[in-house]
Amino acid sequence: IMMKLNHVITLIIGLLAWSHGKAQSEQIVTTASKNWTAFNRNVEFENGEIHLDNGTGYGVLWLKEVDFRNGLIELDIKGKNTPGKSFVGIAFHGLDNQTFDAFYFRPFNFNNLSRNIHSIQYVSMPENDWSVLRNTFPGKYENSIAPVPEPVDKWFHVKIEIMYPSLLVYVNGSEEATLQVEQISERDNGKIGLWVGNGSEGWFKNLTLISVK
Repeated sequence: IMMKLNHVITLIIGLLAWSHGKAQSEQIVTTASKNWTAFNRNVEFENGEIHLDNGTGYGVLWLKEVDFRNGLIELDIKGKNTPGKSFVGIAFHGLDNQTFDAFYFRPFNFNNLSRNIHSIQYVSMPENDWSVLRNTFPGKYENSIAPVPEPVDKWFHVKIEIMYPSLLVYVNGSEEATLQVEQISERDNGKIGLWVGNGSEGWFKNLTLISVK
């Protein structure tokens, strides 16, 4: 794993003043690259960004010693406008490298009129990957993005609201959820990781976690 230790990422982990009026208590944790562990990817930290390189099969960069249940996950993501070769997102409620839920994006579909309904995807691994969900529940666990991030191969902002089993994803500050689903898995907590798909590399920055107890 290639890592440059001169970069740190600030993660905000605390209690969110949710709709139920809970008091907010934030803890700021400065996490160096040594606090991440990679599965099936080489990783580079530089200039405030995390880069996961290309590879066969999916890859995950797990954040160590963080158990996330409910709350908000926010970050900036960048992929490529390369058909079939850019799948970038975030894994959550992870048990191990094979068992986790995830949202990911297909930037190459953002502006494709015939394929834009496949722009964002929810999966619950390992039993429910994209092909199983698309064949069994057409259109339920994926969607288009409006407005479309422009240009599609540049940074876009993602906010995920998790109140198990409810999941909502917002892109670039949109007030309307891009995707709203309920988790298939029975896990309501677990690991957090940055995810890239088969044959894909990805860039990530500005990760923020706000947990609700």
